[in-house]
Amino acid sequence: MHEMSLAEGILQIVEDAARANAAERVRSVQLEIGALSHVEEQALRFCFDAVTRGTVADGAELEVLPTPGRAWCMPCGESVALGRLGDACPRCGSYQLQVTQGEEMRVREIEVA
Repeated sequence: MHEMSLAEGILQIVEDAARANAAERVRSVQLEIGALSHVEEQALRFCFDAVTRGTVADGAELEVLPTPGRAWCMPCGESVALGRLGDACPRCGSYQLQVTQGEEMRVREIEVA
């Protein structure tokens, strides 16, 4: 389960930000997670809760903002919505797609007390 290592990485970012801002407690963490990132949201929430216990982020709310998948279709020359990796172009049926959005995961905002 790679969500545990992702949660640990998020915690490191959160702790660094809290330390840099002399914050005693983190209230919430806002994440952007791409639809094509292979991150299972419920597993990530479980792992985040586990790794933050006893830390500055203990009890912090984890807000997830999904980012839709998009790809550039080489035959069409168009940017198209992509629900899953391996899907064909919804316009022409081609599999010659280059992902342009949806694989990312980033900490967007941290609210501290």
